[in-house]
Amino acid sequence: MVRYVPRLPDGEKVKLAWPLAIFRHNHIFWPLDPSTGKWRRYIDHIMAVLGCLIFVQHNDAELRYLRREARELNLDSFLTGMPTYLILVEAQFRSLHILLHSSDLQKFLQKFYYAIYVDPRKEIKMFEKIERDMKVNRLVSAMYGAVISGYLISPIFMLINRRKDFLYSMIFPFDVQPFYIFLPLLLSNVWVGLIIDSMMFGETNLLCELIAHLNGRYLLMKRDLTKDIDKILLARNRNHMARQLKQLIVRTLRENVELNHFCQQLEEQYTVRVFIMFAFAAGLLCALSFKAYTNPLANYIYAIWFGAKTVELLSLGQLGSNLAYTTDSLSSMYYHTNWEDILQYSTNAEENLRLLKLVTLAIEMNSKPFYVTGLKYFRVSIQAGLKILQGAFSYFTFLTSMQRRQISN
Repeated sequence: MVRYVPRLPDGEKVKLAWPLAIFRHNHIFWPLDPSTGKWRRYIDHIMAVLGCLIFVQHNDAELRYLRREARELNLDSFLTGMPTYLILVEAQFRSLHILLHSSDLQKFLQKFYYAIYVDPRKEIKMFEKIERDMKVNRLVSAMYGAVISGYLISPIFMLINRRKDFLYSMIFPFDVQPFYIFLPLLLSNVWVGLIIDSMMFGETNLLCELIAHLNGRYLLMKRDLTKDIDKILLARNRNHMARQLKQLIVRTLRENVELNHFCQQLEEQYTVRVFIMFAFAAGLLCALSFKAYTNPLANYIYAIWFGAKTVELLSLGQLGSNLAYTTDSLSSMYYHTNWEDILQYSTNAEENLRLLKLVTLAIEMNSKPFYVTGLKYFRVSIQAGLKILQGAFSYFTFLTSMQRRQISN
C-alpha cells in the first residue's frame, strides 16, 4: 500500500526530514495515499486490526508481569517493566484515535503542505530558521533510535547465550518454549518496538514541524505587511493612501483568517493525542529516572530514554510558546501599521474613517493568542513541560524513599 506522499502546490514532492521519512512508513500512524484502491484499503484496515490485536496481546503479557511483581512487592523489577508498558498503553490510545480519523489526517496534511509549509525555494531564510528550530527534535529522534537499538540487539545476545527471552518484561499465559511459538512472539516484539519507536519520534516531529511552519507563516505575513506599508509611505499618494492601506490590511486579514482557521484544524486534529502524550509523560519520566538512578551502567537505555523524553517535552513546549507569542503579537502588528502617518498625509476623509474602523476590527480579531491544547486541559508551552518534569521529580523522590524503606526493613 502506498502511503500519502506530501507535495507542494506545483506538484513537487516535499523532501521530508529523515525522522518523518521513517515515520511515513508507519502503516498505523501515517495515512494512505488518496489514490489507493478499495481493496488495498481493505487490506490496510485488516493489517491495522492485526496490529491492534498484537498490541492487546503485549498489553496482557506485560500487565501479567507487573501484577506478579506488585504482589511480591519487588519495586525494582516492577519499575523495569513499567516504562515499556506505559508507552504501549499510550501507543494503543494514540493509534486508536489515528485509525478513527485517518482520512481527516490525510486531508489535514495535504492542506498543510499545500498552503502552510514554507517552500525553501521561495523563502530560504525563513526555511533555514525553521530548520534551526527543528534541530533539537532531530536530536530527540536520534536518541529514540538509540533506545530501540538497545532493545533490538537483545536477540543477538540471546542467540549467543542460547536463551529464549523476550525484548520486554512479559509473562504469557501459555508455554512459550517451543520454537514455533517463541519465534513469532519474538518477531512481534520487534514489530511493536519499531512501530512504537517511530511513533514516539515521528509524530512529535510532525507536530513540531506543523507548529514551526505555521509560526513561520505568521512571521512572513507580518514581514510582507511591513514591506508594503513602507512602499505606500514612500509613494505618498495623498488622495489614495488610506484606501491603499485599507486594501492591504483587508488582504492581510484574509491570510490571517486562513492561518487562524488552520490553527483550529491543528487543534482539532491533535488535541486528543497531545492530551494522551502529556498524561503519560510524568509517570513515564518517573519510572525511567528511577531505573537510571538505581543502576546507571546497567540501565543506560532508560537514561537515554529519559533524556529523549525530557528534551522532547521541552522542545515541543518551546515551539508552542513561540507560536503563542507570535499570535499574541498580531494585534500589535495591526496597531503598528503606521495608520497615524497615513491619516496625517491622506486627504480623503471618508477613507480615513473606514481605515480607522478596519484597524480596530483587526485588533479585536487577534486579541487572544493561539495555543495547542490537550483537550483544553492544558496548553502546549514551555511552562507545561516544566510542570510535567516537576511532577515526575515528585514521584521520583517518593519512589526513592520507598526503596530506602524496603532496604532498611
